[in-house]
Amino acid sequence: MDCKYYMNLISGEYGEKFGQFKNLLLDYNNKFNLTAITDEKEVYIKHFLDSVAGESFFTKNASVVEIGSGGGFPSVPLKLIRDDLHFLLIESTGKKCSYLQTVVDNLNLNNVQVKNARAEDAAREVIYREKFDFAVARAVARLNTLCEYCMPFVKVGGKFIAYKGDNDDEIREAANAIKILGGELEKTEKYELPDGEKRTLIIIKKVAHTPKQYPRGQGKERKAPIM
Repeated sequence: MDCKYYMNLISGEYGEKFGQFKNLLLDYNNKFNLTAITDEKEVYIKHFLDSVAGESFFTKNASVVEIGSGGGFPSVPLKLIRDDLHFLLIESTGKKCSYLQTVVDNLNLNNVQVKNARAEDAAREVIYREKFDFAVARAVARLNTLCEYCMPFVKVGGKFIAYKGDNDDEIREAANAIKILGGELEKTEKYELPDGEKRTLIIIKKVAHTPKQYPRGQGKERKAPIM
């Protein structure tokens, strides 16, 4: 990732929108506990810059579902620099959905919808199952669990992009889950943020339909992840 290039976008060309987003994040954080990171410089590096790190992997006008949107990462920063992308933000906590909708409205984000639902429930809805070009998630769960939440949303030929730390053990641990759920590890992209934090983008291609029994629901994705 070219950190200098993306920081110039965040603080320059799209600086006003990112500033508005930062203010909304920190304002609502006091009410909804959205992030432990409140220092402005750290917000820009650890949230904004990290979120846009995967920008080049998204094809033009792609449909993207984000699982566990929380504070809106990586979806909102990606949308701010890639207005062509269409997003569905799935978040299970109602208060966080209220915040996300406020962000969408205040920043005038077109083609961004917020859905208050559990991923395992939404994945079984016909209008969402295997309908998206991409699924994306950041800091939600371990990769094998995350795959079960996300892969059912991705159409065959699409991709799941997971934002993770520098932990190759998770990739090895998730190998069987990726295969069972219809995926194939395409590549990993390692990068380092200006503060020295090491990060990894895991790109998983959907090569086959996800079996109907997944996601299993009732918390099994976390309690008994596919091994």
